[in-house]
Amino acid sequence: MLLGAILVLFLHAGFAFLEVARFYSQLLASLLIVAFVYPFVEGIVWNGNFGIQGWIESLTGFGFHDFAGSVVVHATGGWLALGAVILLGARRGRYAADGSIATAWPPSSIPLLALGAWILTVGWFGFNVMSAQSLEGVSGLVAMNSLMAMAGGALASLLAGRADPGFLHNGPLAGLVAVCAGSGVMHPIGSLAVGAVAGFLFVRAFTQAQNRWRIDDVLGLWPLHGLCGAWGGIACGVFGLEALGGLGGVSPLAQMIGAAGGVIVATLAGFAAYGLIRATIGIRLGEEEEFDGADLAIHKISATPR
Repeated sequence: MLLGAILVLFLHAGFAFLEVARFYSQLLASLLIVAFVYPFVEGIVWNGNFGIQGWIESLTGFGFHDFAGSVVVHATGGWLALGAVILLGARRGRYAADGSIATAWPPSSIPLLALGAWILTVGWFGFNVMSAQSLEGVSGLVAMNSLMAMAGGALASLLAGRADPGFLHNGPLAGLVAVCAGSGVMHPIGSLAVGAVAGFLFVRAFTQAQNRWRIDDVLGLWPLHGLCGAWGGIACGVFGLEALGGLGGVSPLAQMIGAAGGVIVATLAGFAAYGLIRATIGIRLGEEEEFDGADLAIHKISATPR
């Protein structure tokens, strides 16, 4: 669980600005994140460090519940990535002078996009289910809830994204991100609803960020993991209630406090880490290096003949 969460965080921000960031700057940023930010958030939520869980429980009567890391893993990584993307800036040629998209850069291979997304989707069942660290009891419920959230995310992204393959294949991941927090306490129908909201949220937020806000998040890490992770943390406190068929033991207020706290810590940490690196050694490739692409400019390799 710990190694998987660290790997996700290590990759999050790097995927958000592929082909634009300096390789060693990203390695340094990942070192800072994995060494300081993730242990801090994980320690508060899962190990009860610093007494914050106790404070939330004294305020609401319940602690913050995040079974498999909607906030600890995904929202943290997604909001870290947002700071990185904003500080890095858009790819050269992405936007015209009037703010409209000048170059779309569609996926180079839809089959590979689908393959990667569905490998993640299948592997997610191992991540979520074994967060219980047992084959007994709650694991069957976690597996069913993961499946239902995946279906909800797929259906919502299919409709909201008008069958765009980029949205369709990532929609199930949005649902799975959101269900992590409450997969051990929610009813399967509740998980379907949580996944559907996440799929819709991902499509709308990705489109808004790219088209209106000029946030050039290459693979949509912030909407997919940041927003859907925060939504999942909050949704756990709603759909985990006994009144909605859940197992109970959760509070909407506690979940909102915990999710908001995770978002604030991750956002501040993202701007701090990447701001420090940008001010010292820089984080962006030069114009010629960006034109050639990071593979060729940095690693001297290419996937295509030249």
